Amino acid sequence: MTTATHEETLGFQTEVKQLLHLMIHSLYSNREIFLRELISNAADACDKLRYQALDNDALYEGDSELRIEIDHDPEAGTVTVRDNGIGMNREEVIENLGTIARSGTAEFLKQLSGEQQKDARLIGQFGVGFYSGFIVADEIIVRTRKAGSDKAEGVEWHSRGEGEFTVADIEREKHGTEIVLHLKADAREFADDFRLKSLVRKYSDHIEVPVRMPKVEKARDADGNEIEGSETTTWETVNEATALWVRPKSEISDDEYKAFYKHVAHDFSDPLTWSHNKVEGKLEYTSLLYVPSRAPFDLYERDGARGVKLYVQRVFIMDDAEQFLPLYLRFIKGVLDTRDLSLNVSRELLQQDPKVEKIKSALTKRVLDMLKKLAKDKEAYQTFWNTFGSVLKEGPAEDYANRENIAGLLRFSTTHTDTGIQDQSLADYVSRMKEGQEKIYYIVADSFNAAKSSPHLEIFRKKGIEVLLLHDRIDEWLMSHLTEFEGMAFVDVAKGELDLGEIEGEEEKKAQEETAKAKEALVKRVKAALGAEVQDVKVTHRLTDSPACVVLPEHEMGFQMRRIMEAAGQKLPEVKPILELNPEHPLVARLEAAEGEGFDDLARILLDQAVIAEGGHLDDPAAYVKRLNALLSG
Repeated sequence: MTTATHEETLGFQTEVKQLLHLMIHSLYSNREIFLRELISNAADACDKLRYQALDNDALYEGDSELRIEIDHDPEAGTVTVRDNGIGMNREEVIENLGTIARSGTAEFLKQLSGEQQKDARLIGQFGVGFYSGFIVADEIIVRTRKAGSDKAEGVEWHSRGEGEFTVADIEREKHGTEIVLHLKADAREFADDFRLKSLVRKYSDHIEVPVRMPKVEKARDADGNEIEGSETTTWETVNEATALWVRPKSEISDDEYKAFYKHVAHDFSDPLTWSHNKVEGKLEYTSLLYVPSRAPFDLYERDGARGVKLYVQRVFIMDDAEQFLPLYLRFIKGVLDTRDLSLNVSRELLQQDPKVEKIKSALTKRVLDMLKKLAKDKEAYQTFWNTFGSVLKEGPAEDYANRENIAGLLRFSTTHTDTGIQDQSLADYVSRMKEGQEKIYYIVADSFNAAKSSPHLEIFRKKGIEVLLLHDRIDEWLMSHLTEFEGMAFVDVAKGELDLGEIEGEEEKKAQEETAKAKEALVKRVKAALGAEVQDVKVTHRLTDSPACVVLPEHEMGFQMRRIMEAAGQKLPEVKPILELNPEHPLVARLEAAEGEGFDDLARILLDQAVIAEGGHLDDPAAYVKRLNALLSG
């Protein structure tokens, strides 16, 4: 019996209190997942001890047979999960069991509500599987000691899930962790031998660490009858305890692949797809990579934890080996097991090892091929795109070598469908191009509605030319690195000179030149009236319904990107737009007939309206309103 000392009572972090309330009062649809989460945590603890013991064998303390044990007491209504892994010290206990690492965010708090199934998936999504024990238990006791520490440095953690917990120092003979669940009255079913074994085989059969349970046997007399009081207890392994990724693909079922994903990713949803490959030759490694169906909460935190689990000859090395996939594929989960990296390799050495770059290149192509195959299932790929599309758009800037392959995986809104759904590929666009069209046209705006309503689309709609409607924050940055697709250049319809190539006939081009010549005097007057507010004034053939539009120089940063940069505190040089006038519009005809101050005011109104139509901001909106009111009342 251990005696507790230095006992203190502490309050849970606010997020944990809300999570515990969710566990205790909301989650009843999938209660059995608590065991999978506790076993997964125990397996991770064993992996970490195995890795650290490579440099310090004494950490095993004479017990190098790593294992997980599950015991139960039906009469007391308890389930105990113990391991002889790395264990925790007092500080780690308080940090790991009293807070939620990397998830104390507003986004996390927002998602702590909703229907039961969604909430259940959140447990794994935020890496807080330990707390799932409170789904079935009204009291949890944790006893642990860090491997290599003194026996007197054991720690006991205790909580009833009511907003606070106690931590006390204890003497603990063995390193590792023991979790005792005192089951709720309506959860006593889990203190059953058959029930526990079936859950281990259902959720944790693939875990390489043996999961053992006690087996009680009684001696029998000569007649085969059990002899009372002759009970002996042995421990039997109830999971297969073989690393799933080393087994032949032909022997692994889809359900096993899905179960392994949930273990690796701590997710409660099935993956969208996966790829399992063994490579032999100059490099030898096995990879099992998954595409999740839902995004982790920190997807857009580029510095967040990411990467695959790294093993060297089935020896665990690290959880988040980010060196083997580029940042734009940070949503990929899985395992990499290689023979070609030294066991004592450090993170710094990994980055310098040329073999790492070769494996990274191969895994990147493997993932892109996996996504290409997934794209054949339009519904499944749309799920992927809605979840991870914005991240994949980072690819062309980060991975020049695979830029064409990434481009083929991108999806966009276009004028072909006129919906805000990004479901059209560049291949779809190219297949619909008009005869004589040699370029891929696009426009960037703050929103889908702003993009589809832009005056710049008027000539394209008139001629039936499809335009990509880009409205994600990252889109302008994407297009600055994605210059062509299948040999065809991308053209921003709101920048530079408009050239529709062979789509416009010679007679049409000649008529445009004649119109521009006839309006030279008007253009000169407008330019004089606007002065330094514009870079130039021109007659346009872009417009059919609007009186004017503003155009930026071909290589200038667009309005959307300027606003993003300025919001981030970047000071940018002023850029003056080019004002283009529609010579066929009644307002332009009225402008041409105006004189003096009325001409100047109307010219500024047309400029301001054009800027607003592009999503720009006016320096003096009050002056614009005053001029517009004067025009309307005149």
